[in-house]
Amino acid sequence: MYERHCCAQRYRSIVMYDAAMNRRQFLGSTAAALLATNAFGDQIDDVYGHAIVIDSLSIETWDAAGFAAARRSGYAAIQTSLNNTNFAVAMRELDAWRVRFEQSPDRLIRCEKAADIRRAKAEGKLAVMLGFQNGTIIESNIANLNRLYTAGTRCIQLTYNSRNLLGDGCTERTNAGLSDFGIEAVERMNELGIIVDLSHCGDQTSADGIAFSHRAPCFTHTMCQAVYFHPRAKSDALLRAMANRGGVAGIVALGYFVGPRPDTSVEDYLNHIDHAVRVCGIDQVGLSTDFNIRGIEGSATKETWLVPRLREFKPSYNVRWPPWIPELDKPERFNTVAHSLAKRGYKIAEIEKVLGGNWLRYFQEAFGG
Repeated sequence: MYERHCCAQRYRSIVMYDAAMNRRQFLGSTAAALLATNAFGDQIDDVYGHAIVIDSLSIETWDAAGFAAARRSGYAAIQTSLNNTNFAVAMRELDAWRVRFEQSPDRLIRCEKAADIRRAKAEGKLAVMLGFQNGTIIESNIANLNRLYTAGTRCIQLTYNSRNLLGDGCTERTNAGLSDFGIEAVERMNELGIIVDLSHCGDQTSADGIAFSHRAPCFTHTMCQAVYFHPRAKSDALLRAMANRGGVAGIVALGYFVGPRPDTSVEDYLNHIDHAVRVCGIDQVGLSTDFNIRGIEGSATKETWLVPRLREFKPSYNVRWPPWIPELDKPERFNTVAHSLAKRGYKIAEIEKVLGGNWLRYFQEAFGG
């Protein structure tokens, strides 16, 4: 009886000792893991803080909240979209931006060459490249490109979703490609140093833009058809052809462009980045949003955002509410992307390229500096 009692007591002591050791080991390993995670997170934050971050299509209302969002974003540069109703409207828009640059020299820099982006990063400002999402601004006069360039235009998307004088858009019933006038416009844009953007162009117009542009064209804001089929998405063949010419594909962050479900997440967004990198190579992929720097939820409602798009776009566009991806609907969105890329195994140098290094190189090749 005594021996059984002593054995039982020794067994309880051993169990309690083992349990205590296991708790200490667990707590120790957990603490080490948390320290490693925090160190990893701090490293990516530091990388993001030093990187040149570029959003290749973004808009904003330039009030106090807009400037505050730009500061929080960590962006060095954006390409922004101006009203493209016609040539006269485009020139008024460009002049309004001239005034804005003059009024906010401590916050904004006109981006006409790559050096402007580097300067914006060094001075804590935002470089803004002025662009248009429709070649309608050229009207029927190639000479208008000269005036647009002189006034600051550095990027023109050849078509929007429908047909114009240059070619067919991505939701046009036909797929006729560039017109003779469209090819003439591309040639003049090349000569001037205006980027040929093919984001909303139809498949054949995109293929023609790649074939006939002497300078590398690009997709400033697109996604991968192989990941999610949408009229705005590009096939692997087009992505590869664009990359082979030296262009860059900016992966767009609108939820209904990225996936079919209302709960589309940052992981779905990263799937497009992963696929684009596999198809195009790590040197030919960048980031874009296609919405306000501050995000959509804080700046739009169903009435102001959804209703006009339901009237304008065909059902195949699959517009839905809410249109945003929650993790990306905030100014710091691309820091979140940097962390997510690191978790997927991207190296620091690769993350810096995707954040903006690839766009910076492309812009330097496109218009110098």
